[in-house]
Amino acid sequence: MKIGCPTEIKPQEYRVGVTPNAAGEAVARGHSVIIQKGAGLGAGFTDEDYTAAGATIIDTAEEIFATADMIVKVKEPQAVERKMLREGQLLFTYLHLAPDPAQTQDLLASGCTAIAYETVTDSRGGLPLLAPMSEVAGRLAPQSGAWALQKANGGSGVLMGGVPGVRPANVAIIGGGVVGTAAARVAVGMGANVTVLDRSVPRLSYLDDVFMGRLTTQYSDKGAVQELLSTTDMVIGAVLVPGAAAPQLVTREQLGSMKPGSVLVDVAIDQGGCFETSKATTHQDPIYDVDGIIHYCVANMPGAVARTSTIALGNATMPFMLALADKGWKQACADDPHLLNGLNVHAGKLTYYAVGEALGLDVLSPQLAIK
Repeated sequence: MKIGCPTEIKPQEYRVGVTPNAAGEAVARGHSVIIQKGAGLGAGFTDEDYTAAGATIIDTAEEIFATADMIVKVKEPQAVERKMLREGQLLFTYLHLAPDPAQTQDLLASGCTAIAYETVTDSRGGLPLLAPMSEVAGRLAPQSGAWALQKANGGSGVLMGGVPGVRPANVAIIGGGVVGTAAARVAVGMGANVTVLDRSVPRLSYLDDVFMGRLTTQYSDKGAVQELLSTTDMVIGAVLVPGAAAPQLVTREQLGSMKPGSVLVDVAIDQGGCFETSKATTHQDPIYDVDGIIHYCVANMPGAVARTSTIALGNATMPFMLALADKGWKQACADDPHLLNGLNVHAGKLTYYAVGEALGLDVLSPQLAIK
């Protein structure tokens, strides 16, 4: 199979879909790998690193889309890239289709087969291709929020860890999964007063044990969220419904109960955001103010630490990429039901139910799609 990896073109996206190590593994199995010139530079990989691994450097994205059997990326294809996809081509990347009807329609019109990193599952019910980036985004969230809290950035001027004689910041984390746990680890380490909310009592019990009393756990319901908003300095939205649009947990009306200069960090923005007032921002212009509350809603947070993120993502995606290349997508998905769960689009048909529900579109069973 010919595997193609174009340079990411989303603003301030420095990650790359294929690492030199992954390219070398694919070449060793008899596949050819074509990388767009300079695609890895943002993550610290030179063209020479790829050629040493056996890959071929191609000048333009147009050449890669025109000749590759499988396109491997990081972020969802942008509008100009979607026009280059073709019938029968395999796309393997993050998609986040539920809040993105324009992308969904373009993928359906292209006739391509698209497998989304964020809906591939594992035997434990986890999301193995989302988890590494969730870890990164979770760890970035408190430090990004701490920056937004600084007075010069519009925040209330509260220091996360306080100082002797001055209370630390109050941080509420909604969602105790991979993102929430990673965020809690960093926020606790920064000295903040941390509360994690979740609807799973076993998960809250786990967090209580792991953190040994260094944070507070609370069952998540509307009343609990409302009560915390009036005292918190930072809220980190860390909720996820796999493949579906994120639930909105804080309304615009509720912002009025928060302290001026408080910060909302929406890690769920890729899935539409979990605050009513959220809208996607970039690393170049990451924050905005709504009713005196600072919002940080960068849609590709892990791109800020592209080296770490690329290697972590590459470690997770490589076995699936190789299976798709070795067997072809149909056989690979037939052999692995967890990979089949990643199938979102095939030959003009939507194949993921949560996306169909969010966008009001008919869905073809993925089991039928591979037949």
